[in-house]
Amino acid sequence: MTQNKTIEITRLPEFNKDLKKLAKRFGTIEADLDLFCRNVIYLYHVDEVKNPAIKRIAGLGVETSLYKAVRFACRGLGGGSQSGIRVIYAFFEGPPMRAELVEISYKGEMENQDRIRRRYG
Repeated sequence: MTQNKTIEITRLPEFNKDLKKLAKRFGTIEADLDLFCRNVIYLYHVDEVKNPAIKRIAGLGVETSLYKAVRFACRGLGGGSQSGIRVIYAFFEGPPMRAELVEISYKGEMENQDRIRRRYG
């Protein structure tokens, strides 16, 4: 019998601010992010389906497991997974398992590793 596992997903206030800016340019990004959270994060961490689009971030000097999604399908940019949208999130094994969305950016406009170090360092 399969155990029904869930992941609690939260967003940093800074993430919401970044998302709001991107939503003005790409109207579908909120719905695309929901699909990403339900499918990609869940499959990678709960079902352990390996995905080359998810890269663990190492060498930041923080203890928390941080990941970067280098492929994010955005319908507002043509729907392909190589849209240029990047999502950085922290994952906590739990229980309960949870993911905290840290940063969302478009083609490296906002690589803010200081935010990561302040929050998880």
